[in-house]
Amino acid sequence: MSNWKSVDEILDFAIKGEEEAAEFYTQMAGRVEKDWMKKAFLAFAKEELGHKAKLEGIKSGNKLFPSQKKVLDLKLGDYLVEAELTPEMDYQDALIVAMKKEKAAFKLYSDLAQSTEDEDLRNTLLALAHEEANHKLRFEVEYDEFVLREN
Repeated sequence: MSNWKSVDEILDFAIKGEEEAAEFYTQMAGRVEKDWMKKAFLAFAKEELGHKAKLEGIKSGNKLFPSQKKVLDLKLGDYLVEAELTPEMDYQDALIVAMKKEKAAFKLYSDLAQSTEDEDLRNTLLALAHEEANHKLRFEVEYDEFVLREN
């Protein structure tokens, strides 16, 4: 993690990451053929834009506190091979890509939280890490229910 010069620099970095995540899920929605898959990925894009709005609110003076509740990690994404984002990808591969992306976002927010001395910012970043862990869990549950149980 690089040395941050200000809280705003960390927040700007995180905001850019949320914009990229929203764009990623929107692109995934455009690449899948099934309507229910499109809706699921568009819903995740909307959640990422919600994270962006939270971060922008923090820049404006709002506070966000981390949940005290631990998120279950099924670790399914940890054992799956990388899938490539392609127009003809199936739902299983789309879920794998999404799990990996959410795991990376969790790690990013956790690392950013450790890089700051600002307690309010650390709490905000930990709260966002918690939300990303929840996203990963939702993808893992979806993978378990629709991929592993079908095989």
